[in-house]
Amino acid sequence: MPEAIDKALKAKRESKHVEFKRSLDPSSAGEWCELIKDIVAMSNSGGGVIVVGLENNGSPSGASVDETVSLDHAVIVDKIRKYTGTQFDGIEIYEAQKIGRKIAVFEISPSKVPVVFSHVGTYETEQKKQKNAFSVGQIYFRHGAKSEPGTSEDLRNAFDKYVDAIRREWLDGVKKVVKAPPGSAIAVFAGEVVESSDKSATPVRLVDDPNAPGYRLIDQDKTYPYRQTELIRVVNAMLPQGVDINSRDLLSVRRVYKVDADLRYFHKPKFGTPQYSDEFANWLVQQHKVDNAFFQNARDRMAGQN
Repeated sequence: MPEAIDKALKAKRESKHVEFKRSLDPSSAGEWCELIKDIVAMSNSGGGVIVVGLENNGSPSGASVDETVSLDHAVIVDKIRKYTGTQFDGIEIYEAQKIGRKIAVFEISPSKVPVVFSHVGTYETEQKKQKNAFSVGQIYFRHGAKSEPGTSEDLRNAFDKYVDAIRREWLDGVKKVVKAPPGSAIAVFAGEVVESSDKSATPVRLVDDPNAPGYRLIDQDKTYPYRQTELIRVVNAMLPQGVDINSRDLLSVRRVYKVDADLRYFHKPKFGTPQYSDEFANWLVQQHKVDNAFFQNARDRMAGQN
């Protein structure tokens, strides 16, 4: 489990990067608006974790989180796009346990530039009154344990971080040039090296030296085509009838078998959620074919590690 989630589960109070929610009703427009406000504010503030099923002091609320854990990743992305116009998919949902109670965990990735609300988040309260969670043009950040409209200082800090990231990338490139051995040829590539028949393309030399820098023709969206929700759907379609896995099973396998360190199966974009390969999907199905208790054993082993 990611370190940020481990820390959130141990936390006894909310903070800039940790939010507790006693429960979440996916059928409630108001709760969706408040959740999206927290997701956007947290992403704009460097990322964080939202835990559903905990009281303000970090103790389990006892509320059911089954519907939250089973939320489709695409549904969340669509909800965020509806109010921001941004295709923000830097979010993962996990099922976890605290003191024997099931809870749901949202891991929020940081956004490169602040996400702005392009539509108003209005909903009706239980008292039949209209409430605005956010308005058009607002940019939310985390101020301590609260999600609030951003200040000039928030915006300045956000863009300073963005500029610093670009500056570091440039300086890394300059250092590589300065440290290049005598006789080196300097070439500039737009992203990854790919094959091209264009006469103006920069030539490269292929060698069979295993110690030479690697050359790969790779589109990671094709090599790792599945995010968590899509992977679970694909694997369940390949498993025998009546056998289904969920996010908890996937997390257990990832932790027990150290999948995140295996480039054949796992890829974590710099600004996005984990992606998985067809090879990983096939491996999961094959493991279950060899051992029908594969997923349950993984869950038991992970429980023993906690």
